[in-house]
Amino acid sequence: MSLSDKQCVPCRGGIDPLTQDEANSLLQQIPQWRLEEGATRLRRAFKFSNFATALAFVNRVGEIAEKQDHHPEIAFGWGHVEIEIWTHKIGGLHENDFILAARIDGLSG
Repeated sequence: MSLSDKQCVPCRGGIDPLTQDEANSLLQQIPQWRLEEGATRLRRAFKFSNFATALAFVNRVGEIAEKQDHHPEIAFGWGHVEIEIWTHKIGGLHENDFILAARIDGLSG
């Protein structure tokens, strides 16, 4: 099953984050994202032609985040959006982060 077909499962903490090898394996399914901060976060930048298009994209990301109950950090401005994802409760990456990233990729494709 592809990441974008999965649903985020609430993470209540008390588990270890993914190892760098596990994160790298999942990253193969979302190649436009990059691992950062010691493989504890996912990040991707998006480019748009204007502010309104960037804002519309952010709003669509927000809708997905609410449905998945998994919320990314989002920075945006005129023609650009940057998204950073990690699971706060475990201080690193969980499969949910990759699921959310794959679903976000579906918006831009």
